[in-house]
Amino acid sequence: MEEVSEYQKNILGLHLPTDPRWADLANISLTEILTDHAYCEQKAATSCISLIQRYSEKEKLVTELAPIVTEEWGHFRLVLGELKKRNLSLGKQRKDEYVNKLMTFQKKDGSDEERFLDKLLIFALIEARSCERFKRLSEGLNDGYLSNFYRRFMESEAGHYTLFIELAETYVDKARVRKRWQQWLEFEAGVMKELEVRGDRIH
Repeated sequence: MEEVSEYQKNILGLHLPTDPRWADLANISLTEILTDHAYCEQKAATSCISLIQRYSEKEKLVTELAPIVTEEWGHFRLVLGELKKRNLSLGKQRKDEYVNKLMTFQKKDGSDEERFLDKLLIFALIEARSCERFKRLSEGLNDGYLSNFYRRFMESEAGHYTLFIELAETYVDKARVRKRWQQWLEFEAGVMKELEVRGDRIH
């Protein structure tokens, strides 16, 4: 699979790239990065399950997300395997400051459709940022094996974030989706500017 295209970046992509220092810091925090990555994959799987449970009447959503649950849980196991291979232990789950800040932008009132749209778009945004971070790791880690390891994750996440956009456009007017998506991208760029650059976490 090719790297994320310029077209995808312009249409769906992030407004602010990751600070280049992040990959350098990650090089000296591999245990923490792998631990955090494992929990990110676990949360991605459980979040998809929650969407399926909440919107079980939406057939396309259920059909499309069911295999993503399996894939994300498989990723969790892959990262656990990498920790074990390196004689490292899965550490404690941390508070996800990035995701918590994003959640403050979700509509808490308004129509059911607006809340549904925001649920899909926050997942799309998290997957997009994960894709971008995995690309940074694939290019910036000193460990050649881990570089390839993260390239494979980058390719997977690129498909995931576009899927959430496509699902949103299945159930909500496309113009409305795109307008709200741009608002999310602007908000996320502001969040990224505020967060400390740390090499011990994916986001």
